[in-house]
Amino acid sequence: MSAPATDARTAHAIGVERLLESYRAVPPTASVRLAKQTSNLFRGRASTNARGLDTSGLTEVISVDPEMRTADVAGMCTYERLVATTLPFGLAPLVVPQLKTITLGGAVTGLGIESTSFRNGLPHESVLEMDILTGAGEVVTVSRERHADLYRAFPNSYGTLGYAVRLRIALEPVKPFVALTHVRFHALRDLIAAMDRTITTGHFDGGPVDYLDGVVFSADECYLCVGVQTSAPGPLSDYTGRQIYYRSIQHQNGARLDKLTIADYLWRWDTDWFWCSAAFGAQHPVVRRLWPRRHLRSSSYWKLMRLERRFDIGDRLEKLRGRPPRERVIQDVEVPIGRCVEFLDWFLANVPIQPIWLCPLRLRDDDDWPLYPIRPRETYVNVGFWSTVPVGASEGATNRMIERRVSDLDGHKSLYSDAYYGRGEFDELYDGETYRVVKERYDPNSRLLDLYAKAVRRQ
Repeated sequence: MSAPATDARTAHAIGVERLLESYRAVPPTASVRLAKQTSNLFRGRASTNARGLDTSGLTEVISVDPEMRTADVAGMCTYERLVATTLPFGLAPLVVPQLKTITLGGAVTGLGIESTSFRNGLPHESVLEMDILTGAGEVVTVSRERHADLYRAFPNSYGTLGYAVRLRIALEPVKPFVALTHVRFHALRDLIAAMDRTITTGHFDGGPVDYLDGVVFSADECYLCVGVQTSAPGPLSDYTGRQIYYRSIQHQNGARLDKLTIADYLWRWDTDWFWCSAAFGAQHPVVRRLWPRRHLRSSSYWKLMRLERRFDIGDRLEKLRGRPPRERVIQDVEVPIGRCVEFLDWFLANVPIQPIWLCPLRLRDDDDWPLYPIRPRETYVNVGFWSTVPVGASEGATNRMIERRVSDLDGHKSLYSDAYYGRGEFDELYDGETYRVVKERYDPNSRLLDLYAKAVRRQ
């Protein structure tokens, strides 16, 4: 076990008691919510004066077991802190979502994904057991064998079935560096075909693959990004300062090689929030030189975005320019790989947003995760796009159009951002029947919000 495990467990126990005390202090008629310093949700919520649950004692890694390759982690621990603790052991979580301030509990209840997902699935699949604070005010330990109904329904429940207090997760060994190959394609069908072959064989260009994702800049400029762990020394790139990672991918033909430390690879997208830092001017050469390096990170841009939304700065500027307001289109969707080209062609023709992130995904096993029912043994591609478009004739016109197209292609949409589904369609897509059974068992008095109310009605 890691050295500070005993002290960390004591501190965690104190944190759990503090959490329970704050739960008991919430009036019985009030909804229970978390008090969080950070968030990676992109949907608005109704304001409330209700006091949130105290999670201040649930932010640490409790212990790491290098021999068993497991870690016990508090639910509000960020992946930044988790990775910093496991890497000295030569270990990392099986899936490390892209942004540093995503919490382990948040990634499990809200789904996370990254370039290991083609072989390791989603973060909740590597959870061996969890302690969950339920709506009934009880801390319940769940696993594949204990309270299996809550264990399986927890992913994609977004805190409406309970909050992860402690998670025991599997880890995997990692090497110090990641060698990258960025392969240019001039047609989407060729990119997706190469991605499919790589996933099926586990190899690219004759060698094994550890990480796999892609970027679409346009219909005739797209890239497959292949990563291989290595211990071999050599020159390293640094995209935590003036150099911008996603720009380093671009080239005219063939393949471009690169190498990063394992830590810099895991956080390669965080420095510029993929490419969204451009909205704040952070990619302009002059601004880049003046921008403090410590603030080149997603959490800084998130704070700026909250200010923009609070004061409607973007729409005010558009009005001054004589242009209509903008609709936020910040979404991740999963589409079967066999329909991915069809979706991308449609998207590029109908939604003026580029670049687009591609991240392949296969569930690790045949387990059933009812609230996000993607099929085992089938490859999906997560398509991520994050920007704004001119408002349409109705609220959320572009988002609604995307929802319809994704459903037509037998895909699914993550719920961390705006959603516009009707109740019946929502229940069909996210297994409302199973959700209600589990909800009634573990939150009989509806102390926690309902998933539809939270995800669609923004309560």
